[in-house]
Amino acid sequence: MKQAALIVKLTIIVCLFLIFQGCSKSEDTTAVPTPVTPVVPTDGFVPVATADIVMYEINPAAFSATKNFQGITNRLDNLKALGINTIWIMPIFPIGVTNSFGSLYCVKDYTSVRSSLGTLQDLKTLVTTAHQKGIAVILDWVANHTSWDNTWITAHPSWYTQNSNGQIISPAGTNWNDVADLNYSNNDMRTAMINAMTYWVTNANIDGFRCDAADYVPYDFWLQANTALNAIPNKHLILLAEGSRADHFTAGFQMNFAWDYLTAEKNVFGTTQTSATTLFTTNTNEYAVVPSGKKKLRFTTNHDESNTATPNTVYGSNSGALSASVIAIYLQGVPLLYCGQEVGVSSPAIYNGSNTIDWTANSTMLSAYTNLLGFYNSSTTARTGTVTTYSDDNVVVFTKTAATQQVLVVDNTRSTTQTVTVPVALQGNWTNALTGDAVTLSGSLSLTGFQYFVLIK
Repeated sequence: MKQAALIVKLTIIVCLFLIFQGCSKSEDTTAVPTPVTPVVPTDGFVPVATADIVMYEINPAAFSATKNFQGITNRLDNLKALGINTIWIMPIFPIGVTNSFGSLYCVKDYTSVRSSLGTLQDLKTLVTTAHQKGIAVILDWVANHTSWDNTWITAHPSWYTQNSNGQIISPAGTNWNDVADLNYSNNDMRTAMINAMTYWVTNANIDGFRCDAADYVPYDFWLQANTALNAIPNKHLILLAEGSRADHFTAGFQMNFAWDYLTAEKNVFGTTQTSATTLFTTNTNEYAVVPSGKKKLRFTTNHDESNTATPNTVYGSNSGALSASVIAIYLQGVPLLYCGQEVGVSSPAIYNGSNTIDWTANSTMLSAYTNLLGFYNSSTTARTGTVTTYSDDNVVVFTKTAATQQVLVVDNTRSTTQTVTVPVALQGNWTNALTGDAVTLSGSLSLTGFQYFVLIK
């Protein structure tokens, strides 16, 4: 009986070995990655609900003189005072050298910290401190491509897209020659990618990801990855897609980027001077494919935009930039600020890695942003009320209404004085939500260039 049992066991082992061999990729020389078993984080921090997020993008090289995690940790109180409850940190990974021009999105190693930023422990300290202040931390994740000297290139060439000659290529249809395109037909690569994402949640206790170039990555991978991430015990993750595909939401993302809205704002406030009503049309069109409970991320700038032109140039002045932000914050999305816009950074050179934001540059603008976000955070109606819009080519007028409160936003999108007809439904007594002053609206209202009001009753 013992001998028969031994024969059965050996037969099973041999069969399993043959099955494994048949499923493996012959060109890969290392073991197939296995899914990571998540470690349960213990601090109990829970990010705010999606509709309540106020996000802030951090470029560490410009954010502080030290250009590292400690520099971010040191300014968390400032971000809290501004009204921020979620920070997105641009890629923290080592940057590739081969064919590289130094982009943060040229990732050499998915599970290492770039030495200039500090250590893994420094990141953990940043996350712990942020959580203590009620601030979530998400990382920028680059799933579409790696650097040409990423270790995956030599160990797993089949993990990359190849041409007919078997050569690894850059992402098709782009000029991203500094990076190599990943092959999402390869299941082993998918597993390794999900393991790497899980690593940061379980080892640094981060709160989610902003996923770069999400439109370039297949839907079924995002569904696979987000399902795995959301299964990590005791974590409530923020998942943001940098893209505009409708299927991001069914793949598990709570938010994606409002690129069409950004274009509309630039056209309204910029040299095109299109009708302000296009903002409402674009808002409606964007949300037509957004499921209930999901959101568009709304912004007037980000790292891609400010590396070319900062808001004071795009929107005509610092006053124009602030006026554009009022609508982006209040209309119907999750607001995002890019580091430095709250103090009116005037030159893209601030973000080139050799400079630092001057946080004392524009205290008036900083106060204005603080007041705008302060009321936004304090009012459920301002964040989630039902939107009603009113038509005018130059002045944006809309209300947000809930059971016990109505918020009215009136915003001049032009640099010159404009007079808007006040609808009968909006005439009467209001309170300025930002100053506490009483305001009475009659048949018309005159606004100076880029002037705005946020009123409540």
